[in-house]
Amino acid sequence: MSEPLFRGVFPALVTPFRDGDVDEEAFIRLVERQIAGGVHGLVPVGTTGETATLSHDEHRRVVELCVKTAAGRVPVVAGAGSNSTEEAIELVRHAKAIGADAALVVTPYYNRPSQEGLYAHYRAINDAVQLPVLIYNVPGRTSVDISNDTLARLSKLPNMIGVKDATGDLMRASFQRLMCGEDWVMLSGDDGTGLGYMAHGGHGCISVTANVAPEQCSAFYNAALSGDWATALYHQDQLVRLHRALFTDASPSPTKFALSALGLCAEDARLPIVPCSEASRAEVTAAMREIGLL
Repeated sequence: MSEPLFRGVFPALVTPFRDGDVDEEAFIRLVERQIAGGVHGLVPVGTTGETATLSHDEHRRVVELCVKTAAGRVPVVAGAGSNSTEEAIELVRHAKAIGADAALVVTPYYNRPSQEGLYAHYRAINDAVQLPVLIYNVPGRTSVDISNDTLARLSKLPNMIGVKDATGDLMRASFQRLMCGEDWVMLSGDDGTGLGYMAHGGHGCISVTANVAPEQCSAFYNAALSGDWATALYHQDQLVRLHRALFTDASPSPTKFALSALGLCAEDARLPIVPCSEASRAEVTAAMREIGLL
């Protein structure tokens, strides 16, 4: 069911703001630019989309805009996580209702559930909504780390189809592939280790950098998926400075600065995220110039 859809690079889309509100016209332009750049799918309202500071109405509206703009050209994986299982179920239901192809559900943050609690959380979502779900593991943000043993249990459920792994732990990827089976979708959530992740059997990436450089990121993942490692290494070397630069300040402020430099949206973020520092701007600008974006 899911396997052909979830391969390659999926930008973790920023949510552009203007005068405090979601800038819908800019968001549509960003989506169109991503599709024109050859990305393999879209992920609205994830971490990079500042979902933590969107209202529920804004969250739903951004997902709807993404699905409507994509119009079936590429799959849409809607951010739908919460540290309340009931709320996560409601967000996944909304994603299904408006035509998203899957949901991205982060491990519950702050609560710090046990492995059994994590299993029960995802099992409840699996049982409540018939929509493919990618489990998002980002312990650096959530203070909880879902184990490969728990993922192996979840992989047996029909709607739990894969993972976004933002740990940067490449050995974990190999063990997970062996434990969860051939149908388990493995997407990196860490741009800088994407080459290694693909070599360990990964299928792609939910990428921050693709917001800024969709064509270059698409070329990298197309090469890696085809086993052309020499070309993939070439693109990795082109992109690695930008991967690093986009995290020289609190994300997504450096990414929004880069997009503003390209004239695509304002660099406005919502508090407590503030505009990136001058040092970060210099890093981003240099990295963009290096690959011909400026």
